[in-house]
Formats: sequence, structure tokens, C-alpha cells
Amino acid sequence: MPRRSKRPRRLVADARTYLWTLRHSHGVADGGRSCRQSLTLYPQPAGVGGPLRVVFTEGPGRYVPGGAPQGSGDVGHVRGAFLNLHEPGAVRALLDVALTRGWRPEVRRTVEIDGWSLLEAAAAARAGTGGPGARG
Repeated sequence: MPRRSKRPRRLVADARTYLWTLRHSHGVADGGRSCRQSLTLYPQPAGVGGPLRVVFTEGPGRYVPGGAPQGSGDVGHVRGAFLNLHEPGAVRALLDVALTRGWRPEVRRTVEIDGWSLLEAAAAARAGTGGPGARG
């Protein structure tokens, strides 16, 4: 049975369970021309903490999928680090970096982080060339 792309996925990290979703949207300030990927992790069980939203917005030297030629879920620098946000390992790497840099899942409020600030360290950790707290 194929996976439903809108249905939350489950991730277990360090004995804590999260549900995560990935959404694609377009900017309203520029008439819907810029793409944005939002990865949201929800600590479980529901109500034990607030979600983490990691947002990647298209910009100079950066790509966010809006169709061909990039694949769905791909985000990265035109000449540099990249991740596929559909891969659980990429989501785990972003989560680990966010935790290392101070996000606390038990705090009961939504926290939004610019994904570009986490990308280099997460991609390095994913590639095995740096720890989750590495600065890019």
C-alpha cells in the first residue's frame, strides 16, 4: 500500500517519539512566486510539548522544490549542502541539530527555526563528516 504524503510520519529519537509532516507552500508577499518547505515535528504524546517548525524559503543560491528538475523534498544550496526532507535520516539530522542548539520539545509552544541555519550541520552529520552541533 503506498504511503499517503499528507499523513504524519513517526520518528523515534533518543527514546522520544515525534510525528512529522512536510508541507510545500508559496509566499504571499511576492504573489506566490517563492517556494517554501515547512518540516514540522510534534512531540508525542500530543500535548506534552510544542512543535518545532523548520522552514526553508527559496532565495538566491538556495533551492526549494517547486517541481522539475529538483525532486520533491529537496532543499539545499546551489553549490553546497542539501537534504531530502522526505528521508527520515535527514529529518533526524535536523532534529539533532535543533536540540543541540537549544530547542526543547517539552516547552509547550511552537518554535519556528530558519532551516538554512541548520542545513550545513545536518547535512554534515548525515554524511558522517561532522556532529549535529557542527557550525556551517
